[in-house]
Amino acid sequence: MQKQMIDHMVAWLKALPEAERIDEINRFRKALHQVSPFRDQPVDCVLWVKQEQITPNDYNPNNVAPPEKRLLQKSLETDGFTQPVVVYGQSEQRYEIVDGFHRHALAKSKSALRKQLKGYLPVSVIASDSSDASGRMAATIRHNRARGRHQINAMAEIVRELTQLGWSDNKISEELGMDADEVLRLRQINGLLDLFADRQFSQAWTVK
Repeated sequence: MQKQMIDHMVAWLKALPEAERIDEINRFRKALHQVSPFRDQPVDCVLWVKQEQITPNDYNPNNVAPPEKRLLQKSLETDGFTQPVVVYGQSEQRYEIVDGFHRHALAKSKSALRKQLKGYLPVSVIASDSSDASGRMAATIRHNRARGRHQINAMAEIVRELTQLGWSDNKISEELGMDADEVLRLRQINGLLDLFADRQFSQAWTVK
């Protein structure tokens, strides 16, 4: 019975035009994800989304050097996508990148990859509790902090924005995997006095 159902489903999918087939496969994956024992894991449901429906974020501090970018392109062309692009679903048709900016950029700009991927990208959608800007920033840092090289000024700007959104030093440290001294150094890079308004400084020395 199970095999017969699967055979009928496969035959029905094969008969559909390609774009419609991709949409229906995504629908099946979403349905399976709802009853999966791993439905709390985003990677349990990888969807194929048109590249034009995906937009990069404007705060990613991760930097990839040219040799590493060439290696990434070679890996994608030879081995294919082994990791989905992590996105936040702004709607059913619009997604913002949380992790995978460079994979997205290469897939969109390199003709060989565009041909292989048929103008689509594999995505994994993060949970809705990351829908606020500060949550998405923190998720991006957590995803690529250990892998890539962060631009210091961009990291300092993120710390400034999170502070303005009401995050304490302790929360920034915990959510981004930093120690207190690192958070303080990134604050100091901005040179903004208002970021230090709540901090006590030693009065042990004075200018004579």
